[in-house]
Amino acid sequence: MATTLAPAPTDRSNIGPMMIIGVLFFIFGFVTWLNGPLITFVKLAFQVQDAYAFLVPFAFYISYFVFSLPASMVLRRTGMKKGMALGLFVMAIGAMMFGQFATMRVFFGALAGLFVIGAGLSLLQTASNPYISILGPIDSAAQRIAFMGICNKFAGILAPLLIGALVLHGIGDLDQQVKAADPATRTMLLDTFAAKIHLPYMIMAGALVLLAIWVVRSSLPEIKPAGANDERAIGHSGRSIFSFPHLWLGVLCLFLYVGVEVMAGDAIGTYGQGFGLPLDQTKFFTAFTLGAMLLGYVVGLLVIPRFVSQQRYLAVSALLGVLFTLGAYVTHGYASVMFVAALGFANAMMWPAIFPLAIKGLGRHTEAASALLIMGIVGGALIPQVFVHLKEHIDFQLAFALLMLPCYLYILYYGMRGHRVGQEHAG
Repeated sequence: MATTLAPAPTDRSNIGPMMIIGVLFFIFGFVTWLNGPLITFVKLAFQVQDAYAFLVPFAFYISYFVFSLPASMVLRRTGMKKGMALGLFVMAIGAMMFGQFATMRVFFGALAGLFVIGAGLSLLQTASNPYISILGPIDSAAQRIAFMGICNKFAGILAPLLIGALVLHGIGDLDQQVKAADPATRTMLLDTFAAKIHLPYMIMAGALVLLAIWVVRSSLPEIKPAGANDERAIGHSGRSIFSFPHLWLGVLCLFLYVGVEVMAGDAIGTYGQGFGLPLDQTKFFTAFTLGAMLLGYVVGLLVIPRFVSQQRYLAVSALLGVLFTLGAYVTHGYASVMFVAALGFANAMMWPAIFPLAIKGLGRHTEAASALLIMGIVGGALIPQVFVHLKEHIDFQLAFALLMLPCYLYILYYGMRGHRVGQEHAG
């Protein structure tokens, strides 16, 4: 792709594209943050233990690792606009698969549906994240992504509440009935419960198809990343992608960030159950984390870059992550759960800061770099898997802290120093 500079869009011309991308980020949030309540759903519907239930986020997030590089190649052929629409169509197929297989109580078929949804999202995110990062000045990208994050996390709050009301209503009583029932009655109860998921996912699939058609027919402009994010800005013109250590450190940072984000959002229900808290309460805990994240995005939108740089805010956020993790470890019950939920506030501005810092100045490598960063989302598959297996051998609070603290300390390093590695000589 050529490296000629493209004219920067004006603030006024940004409004329409930002609204369209905001709708897409709303979809990201709604679909992604269904995983937390789906863990509770599959534990009961499929009668599996935590280790199998946590295959829900694993199947979803591992697809990012598998499909992100192919997604970057697809985007080079289709352009970002058509690529986003294609991603929505793939998500619709995955939603239909999950709804059908979950209703039939075919566990690995349902996981395959989540994997396909993740594949569509990998294409969508590989296009939309660099798009919004380079839609304006890169140094204010965190502010634009914060706006996207508000859309994302507002949807994330709605998702567990809707699924909780439509599908998981009365799950505590149902769980007791299933345990006390004879085999035939148990099967009938579980089949009826699993069937509740069908209509919501069919509606979701239809909405995704309509949204894909809307995106294709919209006025969303094409942006050439090479022109909008010129590598000459940091003195590396003509170099390979391996010449940018700040990118590779950023990939690891994003891997760890998504891991802690999923732990705070999707695993919080399982964390609360460790204290013996009832299912009818823990099914809503993901919404608490997402509420804290929404607040964090609003704060970030107000202060970045007007009062604090995105890299400095990233460091502050990581420090808050350390403090809230320690708070969760030294308290118990609802107090500990609230500290975990508060991690949502700490996590909120991490993606908006990490992504633009990692792709800064990459020019013609922007699409490939974006794909590498999206691959880092696999942290959301692996870190919760480590937690669910580790807590079988040690106290679950200790397992949580042992995983989260090193992650936040590395993110702190990236915000303070890592994002500048290899760029010190730049003018």
